[in-house]
Amino acid sequence: MKPPKRLQSLIEEGLIDTVVRQLMSGKEAMVYVVRCGDETRCAKVYKEATERSFRQAVDYTENRKVKNTRQARAMAKGSKFGRQAQEAAWQSAEVDALYRLAAAGVRVPRPYNFCDGVLLMELVTDAQGDAAPRLNDVAFTPEQARTHHATLIAEVVRMLCAGVVHGDLSEFNILLGSENGVDGPVIIDLPQAVDAAGNNHASRMLLRDVANLRAFFGSFAAELLQTEFGLEIWDLYQRGVLYPETVLSGRFDRKNVVVDMASVLREIDDARAEDAARRLRMQTLV
Repeated sequence: MKPPKRLQSLIEEGLIDTVVRQLMSGKEAMVYVVRCGDETRCAKVYKEATERSFRQAVDYTENRKVKNTRQARAMAKGSKFGRQAQEAAWQSAEVDALYRLAAAGVRVPRPYNFCDGVLLMELVTDAQGDAAPRLNDVAFTPEQARTHHATLIAEVVRMLCAGVVHGDLSEFNILLGSENGVDGPVIIDLPQAVDAAGNNHASRMLLRDVANLRAFFGSFAAELLQTEFGLEIWDLYQRGVLYPETVLSGRFDRKNVVVDMASVLREIDDARAEDAARRLRMQTLV
């Protein structure tokens, strides 16, 4: 296919040889299958802020730092240069998170390069070598649902131990890849990832991520709907006793929970927005 304009500079730099096809169009980026020498990879082209349906909400960008003080001042003022710097920081957040999580053993696509607003990374494939499907495109048996749910809960724990909360985790941004002949989930789409310790909304985001997993896999294995992994994980994290190897029960005594009505209302608003976004994505897929 004819290379999109945003990928032309990577071709000129020799980072990409050819563009094979468009893989998907998401709320914050377009993804293409590309050839790099003998390897097939994917190129994620970030959309401009005005073209994205997913906004840089203050909840996600809270306490994100930039090393350049001039950029930090400009971002605070909201100048044109500041908006450009904020956009660059938003895009590089996914690159930073991918390297950080890969080092922690989380199954995410391997990043290769980031240039001119394009992230070049591993193409996650299925057992046949084709692009891996998203979870929402796959039906599971109860046993498969329990297995993948347990795997992803362990990944959420591993991410949190690495100081990262995905912030937008659902069946729409988890792929069912195949590695060494074994199917397993691969977490994608991390530009909205937040620092667990530095973001005041991290706990709410983690609870929502875990609730999304519970709702999706619970549609195949109903007993999962009764679990409380999110509250259990965050409680252990706050008490400093959460580790990647921690054995979870999926239960939590809610008598110890202090209700924050502002957070509850915000959660309701987020759920409504997420439902609207899902409906829009499904319409696009149709």
